[in-house]
Amino acid sequence: HEYNAEEIGVLKLRQDPRDIMQPGDVGYIITGVKISSEVRVGDTITHVKNPCAKAIEGFEEVKPMVFAGIYPVDADEYEDLRSSIEKLQLNDASLSFVPESSAALGFGFRCGFLGLLHMEIVQERLDREFNMDVITTVPNVSYKVITTRGEEIDVHNPSGLPALTIIERIEEPYIVAQVITLADYTGTIMKLCIDKRGTLKNQVYLTRDRVELTFEMPLSEIVFDFYDKLKSISKGYASFDYYYTAYQKADLVRLDILLNGEMVDALSTLIYRGNAYDFGRKMCVKLKELIPRQQFEIAIQAAIGAKIIARETVKAVRKDVTAKCYGGDITRKRKLLEKQKKGKKRMRQIGNVEVPQQAFLAVLKLD
Repeated sequence: HEYNAEEIGVLKLRQDPRDIMQPGDVGYIITGVKISSEVRVGDTITHVKNPCAKAIEGFEEVKPMVFAGIYPVDADEYEDLRSSIEKLQLNDASLSFVPESSAALGFGFRCGFLGLLHMEIVQERLDREFNMDVITTVPNVSYKVITTRGEEIDVHNPSGLPALTIIERIEEPYIVAQVITLADYTGTIMKLCIDKRGTLKNQVYLTRDRVELTFEMPLSEIVFDFYDKLKSISKGYASFDYYYTAYQKADLVRLDILLNGEMVDALSTLIYRGNAYDFGRKMCVKLKELIPRQQFEIAIQAAIGAKIIARETVKAVRKDVTAKCYGGDITRKRKLLEKQKKGKKRMRQIGNVEVPQQAFLAVLKLD
């Protein structure tokens, strides 16, 4: 891209305009950039008439590891949200985003982050610097799908998973996690990490009562509630650090949530097969608590493919239609109740289920 430099200068306590900048100067350039995505941190700036032969080496684009959907609470603020994320991206090159839409949440963005802390910082900055009120969906990691044709597909979103018939294998990112804690909590922390599919690699006593535990575990297992549980069982006396190692083969399935037979895409998750049944049951129970009763019965189902693995029902709000029947005739009462039941059934087929916002984050608060 070519731009006219309207002003150049160096940065002191404030911008100090200059006619010329020397090698080694740290300064600024004011141009007429209209689209912020055209320029990125790490780009090489050179003169049109006297360009350099190649870009300065050493800059590598950072690859995001954690993905989440960010949606405006008010659909009218979609363009404001886009503008806010673009401005954030100007001084945070590791933030990536692409537009996406959800049947449940409307239009928003699928954002890529370096990790959970980065995701929290971006959310905080959107709120404080841009006053944006947003809904953030459940974070997930980037998976690799190897198809039966040998193609490699990156999947950042459960709805992007190809048909099971063409999947050869799925790979997920693994990390090496280091936990330093008091020796008293070693047993409970080891159990937590093993429950999260971790493998103990090393155990070193730093002092008589402080121990360092090293685990290899899937990144997806620390995305949810790992930090909270670690702090809880160690009474706050545990530090946690991790670094990414490589992708490994994983036995994963896509778990869908259906409300009255309609899939809610924002509640779909990719999960380890061994945990899917328990997770699906807990999700249904949690959603039953959060979804308010409506004029018709709501069936909440967890499904893997076409197989339903759990179900809960939110009962309909019912009016006492037999109140006008004084005394005896039981057949009259039965007819009225049967008529009400048919009406509710018809209403269920055409009625939209209202899902509260907190239901989309229910997955993060499962015990």
